[in-house]
Amino acid sequence: MTIALFSGQGSQYPGMGRDIVEADPELGAVYDIGSEVLGKDLRAISFDSTPEELALTINAQPAVMAASMICLLAAHKKGFRYQAVAGHSLGEYAAMYAAGILTPQEAFRIIKIRSEAMDEAAREHKGSMAAILKLEPKQVEEICNKAKHYVAPVNYNSPQQTVIAGTPEGIEEVTPAFNELKAKVVPLKVAGAFHSRLMKTAADKFYEGIKDAEFRKPVAGIKFYSNLLGKEFNDYDHFPSLLARHISSPVRFTDELNAIKNAGFNTFVEFGPGKTLTGLVKKTLDEVTAYNIENAETLEKAEF
Repeated sequence: MTIALFSGQGSQYPGMGRDIVEADPELGAVYDIGSEVLGKDLRAISFDSTPEELALTINAQPAVMAASMICLLAAHKKGFRYQAVAGHSLGEYAAMYAAGILTPQEAFRIIKIRSEAMDEAAREHKGSMAAILKLEPKQVEEICNKAKHYVAPVNYNSPQQTVIAGTPEGIEEVTPAFNELKAKVVPLKVAGAFHSRLMKTAADKFYEGIKDAEFRKPVAGIKFYSNLLGKEFNDYDHFPSLLARHISSPVRFTDELNAIKNAGFNTFVEFGPGKTLTGLVKKTLDEVTAYNIENAETLEKAEF
């Protein structure tokens, strides 16, 4: 069985999705819809921004989602079919579109609210993030728990990769302890401490903006897996509150991948810029197939 995965924030780069749209101009309708909802030229943001401009939360989130949607649509035209969806953080919104939970218009409206709320919170509460490599999650937790300044594990990405977030002082405080254990500490180029308690104001504002939004159940035969729960999600009556909690809660991607495999899925296809999730799948699961589709070249190589 096959699951479609969707890239998260941080995977963006200028020009992502361009060659796929040039090969099939009909797919450019995604950018037209996004531009209308956002009130700005999403195509120009995606193709012509500098890396620094594109990395801004209010630009990166809708641009990555649009590229992910376009890659999926192009693959669907070639015969790609799937029985489940999942995304990493921001990627969950492209996954909702892929599952029929949201229309493109609804997805862009909600991601506009989300990106603006997170951008505002990041400016109000200065925060940083770093990836800790070559160390088990439990060890990362123990070091963070001893810190005097706020820092916490927020992305459980693989058995040997955990992302931490917190105040700049918190990140600085724990770095020597990780270095002593021969772990690799990689600072992330992000605007804030995402998925930590420093995003609580964003979560509250986001909930107020989406509490009355219409979330449908997935189309028949499609399962939706949740970062927050680390497993399949079924309680669609309380979807807005779950998505709000997601903003200030850890991403349990390792648990999620294991739950997906245990449900019988053996083919993982990542849509959108980069191949970060493809790498995490390969580091976490054995005896599965994983590949990404982000441009015309990877689309052409894919076999459905």
